[in-house]
Amino acid sequence: MKHVVSSAAAAVLWVGVAGASFAADPQLEKGKALFISEAAPACAVCHTLKDSGSTGTIGPDLDELKPDAARIKKVLQEGMGAMPSFADSLDEASIDAIAAYVVHATGGEK
Repeated sequence: MKHVVSSAAAAVLWVGVAGASFAADPQLEKGKALFISEAAPACAVCHTLKDSGSTGTIGPDLDELKPDAARIKKVLQEGMGAMPSFADSLDEASIDAIAAYVVHATGGEK
């Protein structure tokens, strides 16, 4: 019985460590921070994205749209409709981080 408990505890520890390393992805963390508040204007002001807690109604609901990274980057760089271009205010790494975060949060690449 002792061996079974030890194996179960090891499995729980491994899953926790694997989950923690994924959650600590610096690019996803940067993308989320930019989405919520650091981009100007912040994406969360206009877009709904459950993972970020945002409920904006000006832009599309990203949870429903599930855009892929290429689409997100293109719109961030060029703008679309009421959405401004972020080409002058965000560097390429920031645009990539937002795209990676939104794709991760919505499952857009699946």
